[in-house]
Amino acid sequence: MKKFLALFFALVLVLSLVACGNVDKDDKDEKESKPESASQSESNTQGGESESETEGSVVDPDAAMTYDEYVAADLEAAVVIEAYVQATQSWWDNKITVYLQDVDGGYFAYEMACSEEDAAKLVPGTKIRVSGYKAEWAGEVEIVDATFTFVEDAAAYVAEPIDLSATLLNADALIAYQNQLAVFKGLTIAAIDYKNGEPGDDIYVTVSYAGESFSFCVERYLTGPETDVYKAFADLKVGDKVNITGFVYWYNGVNTHITAVAPCDYTTYGEFDLAALDAPVVVEAYVQATQSWWDNKITVYLQDVDGGYFAYEMACSEEDAAKLVPGTKIRITGFKAAWAGEVEIVDATFTFVENAAPYVAAPIDLTADLANEAELIKYQNRLAVFRGLTITAIEYKNGEPGDDIYVTVTQRENTFSFCVERYLTGPDTELYKAFADLKAGDVVHVTGFVYWYNGVNTHITAVERFYAE
Repeated sequence: MKKFLALFFALVLVLSLVACGNVDKDDKDEKESKPESASQSESNTQGGESESETEGSVVDPDAAMTYDEYVAADLEAAVVIEAYVQATQSWWDNKITVYLQDVDGGYFAYEMACSEEDAAKLVPGTKIRVSGYKAEWAGEVEIVDATFTFVEDAAAYVAEPIDLSATLLNADALIAYQNQLAVFKGLTIAAIDYKNGEPGDDIYVTVSYAGESFSFCVERYLTGPETDVYKAFADLKVGDKVNITGFVYWYNGVNTHITAVAPCDYTTYGEFDLAALDAPVVVEAYVQATQSWWDNKITVYLQDVDGGYFAYEMACSEEDAAKLVPGTKIRITGFKAAWAGEVEIVDATFTFVENAAPYVAAPIDLTADLANEAELIKYQNRLAVFRGLTITAIEYKNGEPGDDIYVTVTQRENTFSFCVERYLTGPDTELYKAFADLKAGDVVHVTGFVYWYNGVNTHITAVERFYAE
């Protein structure tokens, strides 16, 4: 019977000088130079299954776990999974490390027993059955002491990278995608460092995104010096904006193992902000709300982690309009424009960004900035909350309910005009109806998009009466 703790302490002896993998394999060539018997090289892959008991845990040899069952399993528990090879690290010493996925999640099989002959068959899309023990190292959940068999006659499956750009800032959400293939867009290169100071070993890549830094890695045993992705970093420099694809590996935080890098092919929010009026722009952002569709056009409020956008009367079929639910990521091509101070994208078309994790922005509290127009305008088109405002007037456009509601509010000695936009939150919404019960003198918290019309003219999405204690 395998003893997990014995394995763990054995591994500890070689887990040193590691920054982006489980073990520093600098002695790999030396180990490979040692002769080994044929029987030694063919061991472990013929039987396929690991022993079914470990310290009171029993695995049914005929039942593979679902991904959810694997996630729920205790560390050190025996596990059996069936999944599809997505990539492998270099084979050595009758072992191979494999990145695997099924339709529900990702797995990392560390130094799985494997003959050189079988290693050559572990091409992307191949389905295998893996038996081993669930373990964790520096936050990376993996399968150790593993053996495998091929699942015969299985259709191939190669996962498309999931777009986790916005999720990068939320470690609690991101870790749910651990070991899956993902793409992170709009990153800025902050540093490129070669392990041991020169090309040939791992590359440590520091990227910045929305003001935060993250450590990614070109793992030489996955994408070594002979690969295009390794060579690409010779031409990259600090300040370059890139899209990076890789496996969501973990090493005391996300430490993506990079498999592809490409120039960022759209306008980041910072670039959009600096672009001249009438300039063509291409942005990727997440739908937060829409106004009513009509005449094959729709107006959309969008955000990414850096800022907000307002796409005015964007070309859109009625069928596609129904798909523009909050959180949906789209790619917009159009022109930057401004009207009465509102910066927007006009003459726009769009496509859906497939396989993107949703992102719905939480409102940012801008109460303290409401009277500071120079500061407030930096948040134009973002969802915000303004607390403790006093209603001084509620007026219906055209004199009666059914159209926009013009809401005048005060904050200390300052007065502001907000709006319930009927094409965003019309007469059938709870928000619209709420204003029938509000009156001058009520103190409220107001949430809405920081729209501009000759000054701030927030498009209200929520209102809450405030009662001071």
